Amino acid sequence: MPFKNFSFRNIARDTFNQATESLLLTWHEIATLFGLKHDIYKNPLHKPLPKPVTAILIGAGNRGNIYADYALIHPDELNMVGVADSHAIRNGRFARKHKIIAANRFYTWEDVFKREKFADAVIIATPDQLHAPVCLQALDKGYDVLLEKPIGLTEEECRRIHEKAVSTGRIVGVCHVLRYSPYFRQLKEIITAKTIGDIVSVQHMEPIGFSHMAHSYVRGNWHNSKTTSPIILAKSCHDTDILRWLINEPVEDLQCYGGLRHFTRNNAPEGSTDRCTDGCAVEGSCPFSALQIYYRDRKRLYVFDLPEQRKNWDYIILKKLKTTDYGRCVYRMDNDQPDHITVNIRFGKNITAVFSMEGLTSYEGRCTRIMGTKGDIVGDMETYTITDFRTGQQTSWSLKTDFHGGGDHRLVQDWVQAVGHQNAGILSSTIDVSVVSHLMAFAAERSRLNHTIEEIKLNK
Repeated sequence: MPFKNFSFRNIARDTFNQATESLLLTWHEIATLFGLKHDIYKNPLHKPLPKPVTAILIGAGNRGNIYADYALIHPDELNMVGVADSHAIRNGRFARKHKIIAANRFYTWEDVFKREKFADAVIIATPDQLHAPVCLQALDKGYDVLLEKPIGLTEEECRRIHEKAVSTGRIVGVCHVLRYSPYFRQLKEIITAKTIGDIVSVQHMEPIGFSHMAHSYVRGNWHNSKTTSPIILAKSCHDTDILRWLINEPVEDLQCYGGLRHFTRNNAPEGSTDRCTDGCAVEGSCPFSALQIYYRDRKRLYVFDLPEQRKNWDYIILKKLKTTDYGRCVYRMDNDQPDHITVNIRFGKNITAVFSMEGLTSYEGRCTRIMGTKGDIVGDMETYTITDFRTGQQTSWSLKTDFHGGGDHRLVQDWVQAVGHQNAGILSSTIDVSVVSHLMAFAAERSRLNHTIEEIKLNK
């Protein structure tokens, strides 16, 4: 559709066509300009539910609460009727918030399944190593499932869940929330409409941010790949999924490079100690100081399950820093997760993609460059710019959002609709598609460790 036929915000036609002009537009204006769908979330399969879907939360941590809180906003669609978590504070806090009766509160996930089925579905947000056993048990008991990624810690676990979902006919939604962010939804619509022609290649980067890297993958629950999962799976199966979804061609093979460069004992500064609370001589100047991050700046405190009353927070936080991994020196941990990774991927039609995961950055989010035959796109989760090769015209969009792009509750909405109407086709990513993104991550880790080129096949 020729640019000269449009005029927005009283911009003169000659200015509109200047190659140097960049327009910052709303999605409504971009959709009108390029002849795209205005409502990127409208799903004709969405219909009123005959009754709210009932669900049990297994794992009442940060992510579990985010998904389950959809019920507080849309009680006519979702009703949380049970919770399982071994931590008394988390368990009680969730039960009070959702008015869950005592009989439906559990302190082990196994106890949930000793009861007869008493809900439509379960939301699984346990530690990674429990995802597969909990999901398999839930499917056996006849529950539909919303499963936090990763699906499992091994290829075998992922394949077993896929097979079990197929054999039981149950619905399994995997929390690939980036598919539901405005940024990626709009990129998908632009690409599908061939606004920039055919895709030739994609460059995609996930900058984790130095503080987030230290918190989750050096000190935190995912610091050791042998006891949890490789970082390419734990953190970046979102990104392998997004690349496959945007490109929409089969994955053929990939190769991966990367490793642990910075967070090692060899890089421990002189005068540093095992803990930041042990009188470390460089604590005041260290960007990874646990005292600075948790105690002084009060960041990422959700891991400490602090009481609602704040009067004892100083004492509790300091005690946690003296007794848990969150207070240990980042250079003296038993971590093995890479702090930088690069994956080269070949898709069908000879489309190539490069994915980089970077732990040492001052910023977080995602950065994307998409190269087409008629134009290209450059974006960073909050903005993107489309450039038309023929005219040089640049068109931009901007939206301030969270690091998941506002996709969490939109994913839950699709899942609730799928469960309520027993139609897995409502989901953006069915279990077989989600498994492929995980197979890509496992293959990348094998390639990184063995210096190989790995093929991707859903069926062995």
